[in-house]
Amino acid sequence: MSTMQSPRELYGELFEAVQRSRLYRDSKTFVDAVPRGMPEAIVRQYRTERERPGFDLGAFVQAHFDLPAADAAASGLAPADDVRAQVDRLWDKLVRPADPDIPFASLIPLPHRYVVPGGRFRELYYWDSYFTMLGLAVSGRHDILGEMVANFASLVDRIGFIPNGTRTYYGTRSQPPLFVLMVELLAQATGDTAIVDRYGAQLEREYAFWMAGGESLAPGQSARRVVRFGDVVLNRYWDDAAEPRQESYAEDLELAAETTREASDLFRDLRAACESGWDFSSRWFDETRAFASIRTTSLLPVDLNSILFHLETVLAGIRERGGDIAAATRFRDRAAKRRALLRSLFFDESHGFFCDVHHATGKSTGILTLAGAWPLFVGVATDGQAQRVADRLRADFLRPGGWVTTLTNTGQQWDAPNGWAPLQWIVVEGLRRYGFTELAHEGARRWIDANTSIYRQTGHFLEKYDVEHPGRVAGGGEYAVQDGFGWTNGVLVQLLSRG
Repeated sequence: MSTMQSPRELYGELFEAVQRSRLYRDSKTFVDAVPRGMPEAIVRQYRTERERPGFDLGAFVQAHFDLPAADAAASGLAPADDVRAQVDRLWDKLVRPADPDIPFASLIPLPHRYVVPGGRFRELYYWDSYFTMLGLAVSGRHDILGEMVANFASLVDRIGFIPNGTRTYYGTRSQPPLFVLMVELLAQATGDTAIVDRYGAQLEREYAFWMAGGESLAPGQSARRVVRFGDVVLNRYWDDAAEPRQESYAEDLELAAETTREASDLFRDLRAACESGWDFSSRWFDETRAFASIRTTSLLPVDLNSILFHLETVLAGIRERGGDIAAATRFRDRAAKRRALLRSLFFDESHGFFCDVHHATGKSTGILTLAGAWPLFVGVATDGQAQRVADRLRADFLRPGGWVTTLTNTGQQWDAPNGWAPLQWIVVEGLRRYGFTELAHEGARRWIDANTSIYRQTGHFLEKYDVEHPGRVAGGGEYAVQDGFGWTNGVLVQLLSRG
């Protein structure tokens, strides 16, 4: 690719002026724009013209950049009784061709076709894609499924990890490392079990990204995405930058002005929450539940460590099949140690549920969220723990429209009353894995009904849903609810296919 420089690096004071002024309703607009000339020349022109009376910043940007097209509705089809058939038709609206390498654009080009989430999310996103791919598998779109896996492998090969999304301004963080689940899904969908081994190098390189620095830590120390807890290296969400997010620049500066916290700490915790995919949630806040109290990097997340347990297990199998027994043993040992801590450190006996943990104290946050279903999804929970989690899910999380994300309503989008497709899938499959099929079926049925009810009213599939009031459009977050929507479509058709 021609450059990995971000918009802030390319445009400096012009970037600052545009984003601080909130020239566009969505701060993502400018960072997705494509320059019509060399960035250095545009900045020089800006310095000259801004001194002239009547300078119009908006007109300047319009003259020197191609702004992203207005977000076209990806759904909006005429409501029909056959919802699954309608979802199948939507894939072509969300598929994008291989990208050209456009000089100085923020888009990181991909060599193959891919599916975007929809709405303002006009590029490939990491963890979204696994749940989208679930639907591609059911719809028989194995060609695109394979191309998406190849795209993610190419990102690992070129960058060394998979970024949050294919934009240069996401280049300092990743997202939950679900590439392993994508590879397994492709192998299952195509019947080609050797696929997992063929992507072994990229899976291991991604693992190395998440574990970087862990071997040199003393107990209690942390660095980037790793924390040494006793003789075990565990993981946290992180971002290698500690500055306002470029795509939410003014918003982050305004939040920093409202608190006495060190701004760099606040910015990194905001960015780390974006790496988690849960942007934003009371899951990350202290007991005040105030947004500025976000403390993502202080926590050991139960979902991330569950995913990495699964990755370690898969890597052990790959190495064993390749004849490297010593490496296989190392991965199995790491997985066993992580499993032991997931069952002890992360299981909050007082709540009968898996929770995140403060890495400085080793104590549970006591905050109940659907992230606590991940140990069931990856099969790391004991049968007794799974029973207690199922009881808690039934009593506290099951709402008329599906599973609610948390038990707290803060106005953040990853809190009550909202439900999200990826978490519905994790809960349903986790329950099924441990034999709670009736409860899983009931949650799935309620989610399907909530999705299809709004679809039949509006012709749209949405990014998130209000599961406490099915039929009401969900709120919260930094932007309006988005239409499309890749992971909603994917999980919906998977659940429909299960009956």
